[in-house]
Amino acid sequence: MDTSSQRKILRVSPACEISQLAGEITAALVGDGPTLGFGEISSEYAPSYAAIAIGTSGTSGTSKEIFLSTTAIISSARASNNFIGAKPGQTWSLLLPLTHIAAVNVIVRSMELGTTPIDLRDFDGDYPKANYTAIVPTQLFRALNGDQRLLKHLQSADTVLVGGAALTQSMRNQAELAGIKIVTTYGMTETCGGCVYDGKALEGVGIEIRGGKICIKGPILASSISLNNGWYETSDLGEYDNNRLVVLGRSDDVIISGGENLSLNTVENSLGIAFPDIQFAAFAVDDSQWGQSLQIAVVGTISEAQIVEHLEKDLGSFAKPKGIHHLTSLPLLGIGKVDRKSLAKGIGHE
Repeated sequence: MDTSSQRKILRVSPACEISQLAGEITAALVGDGPTLGFGEISSEYAPSYAAIAIGTSGTSGTSKEIFLSTTAIISSARASNNFIGAKPGQTWSLLLPLTHIAAVNVIVRSMELGTTPIDLRDFDGDYPKANYTAIVPTQLFRALNGDQRLLKHLQSADTVLVGGAALTQSMRNQAELAGIKIVTTYGMTETCGGCVYDGKALEGVGIEIRGGKICIKGPILASSISLNNGWYETSDLGEYDNNRLVVLGRSDDVIISGGENLSLNTVENSLGIAFPDIQFAAFAVDDSQWGQSLQIAVVGTISEAQIVEHLEKDLGSFAKPKGIHHLTSLPLLGIGKVDRKSLAKGIGHE
């Protein structure tokens, strides 16, 4: 195979020191170094334009490699810093693993401010203050439910970006009451991470709703994805409310149970609002009677009767779960999204 027009991929260890990695990212961005590979990367070479390669399973669970150009990465970092009003010399903290675009973004945003992120991945002791940080809803849940060290760190930040998975309004309300300045982000690896903040597209990003699906355009898009006249069609459903994008969930999270359409995302949101101190995941398994039967995974102390009564009252009798499963933790895809396929497989072996 002719690799003369490609770049060698240097796989980044999840334990890599940030000071070393910052130099390698700089070399990758200016084109003096190899493409840096994060996550599940099996390829040895990347297209010549690729500064960063991200291996991700995404929400579908299917492994894929996304190649991001310098333009995409820098455009994303600058637009993010501009949105939150970050100034040169200010600091970011890194609370995310070096296997995802979200962590890469924190590092590049810091570099754009002339600083190095405070590495808190395996930090021992009280967290130092940082102006900005990025987390997933699971981390926010922990901060609001006993992790005092993380809570204090988030409370002291000027802005806390929360992305990677949907954040319920009830958890956001809890966070804001606790003094955490939340900005929710929406995006994916293909869009170089978050490209919509609190329902508003970042500078240079275009958003359209086509056939109910969210479509995205802008310099933040990966060069390795298929586009339609410059637009990337996601699998997410959305709508506008008061000129702000509302993500309704994935187009494939709607199940048909007993002839009724039921959104798993709607079920989770309903439960999250009613019981903000409990973690829920809605998923489905094939069922000879119902076609697909609604199942609920629960982390926390709550009775099955409470769950059933609430869902029937809020969504209707067709939303009565056919199974409720108490777990110690929810399986995740990547850093934030619940692995519904894993839950379904697990129920099949109970």
